[in-house]
Amino acid sequence: MKTVAFLGLGNMGQPMTRNLVQAGFPVIGFDPSSAAQDAAEKQGVKRATSAAEAASSADVVITMLPTGDNVRDAYLGASGVIAASRKGALLMDSSTISSTVTVEIAAAARAAGRRMIDAPVSGGTPRAHSGTLTFMVGGEATDVEHARPLLEAMGQRIYHVGASGAGHTAKLCNNILSGICMAGTVEALALGVANGLDPAILSDVMRNSSGNNYALERYHPFPGLMENVPSANGFAGGFRSDFQLKDMRLAKELANSSKVLAAMGNLATELFAIHCQNGHAGEDYSSIIKLALDLDSYFEGRTTEGATK
Repeated sequence: MKTVAFLGLGNMGQPMTRNLVQAGFPVIGFDPSSAAQDAAEKQGVKRATSAAEAASSADVVITMLPTGDNVRDAYLGASGVIAASRKGALLMDSSTISSTVTVEIAAAARAAGRRMIDAPVSGGTPRAHSGTLTFMVGGEATDVEHARPLLEAMGQRIYHVGASGAGHTAKLCNNILSGICMAGTVEALALGVANGLDPAILSDVMRNSSGNNYALERYHPFPGLMENVPSANGFAGGFRSDFQLKDMRLAKELANSSKVLAAMGNLATELFAIHCQNGHAGEDYSSIIKLALDLDSYFEGRTTEGATK
């Protein structure tokens, strides 16, 4: 059984490592947060004192980090993953970063005798917990197959989309579409509510019409209409709005460098930027409904109406 080093034990890393442990893989983890380390240790993850220690002990190294700079530093630093890992080790980055950074790191890994794939995920924390993530994987086919047992322990769908960097390109395409759809969904809900429609009935109408999308089916932004989603928990957990904004900006950069028109993506990115500036950066990205609709006034009005009746 392959020994796995996992660097980044946050909202996604915690459930992903738990699923690896439950599948029988020995996992050694590192995170700069001692609280994250403690939580992972309780789930059966062996504690490392540094990223280098974790990487040096493993056959496979997986990273799940916030930004491209974090990933570059983790791999290319003097005591980074490439320097610390064994020759022949398989390196796998599941962060969401620019494909340009991925290609740079993969080239350095190959030059040092390591293998590398990029394997970002979709599905957020709910699917990370249930082990049903979608993986978009870039890299050599033999390396993807080598990683498949690990991917299947954490995910339900694994797509090999191309060479190094292709996984991150696919993820950025997905995330800019996800942001556009969420922004459009909250706008439609706000429009209906402002004109007297019940958001539950309107949501059901749209779910069974041409406006149906992932937000309406599995990640509803309107509080009280769906269980086990961030909107049911004060928009805590899930996928932070500032991370969504970061990904959409990366997608915009990719569109610009590819000379692709991204008019809707540009507008949705600006909406998320305003939302983050309004103090909601740490809330789940579905909280962008607050930009379209005053939820406090809505629920206060409903409470007052009920009391009057």
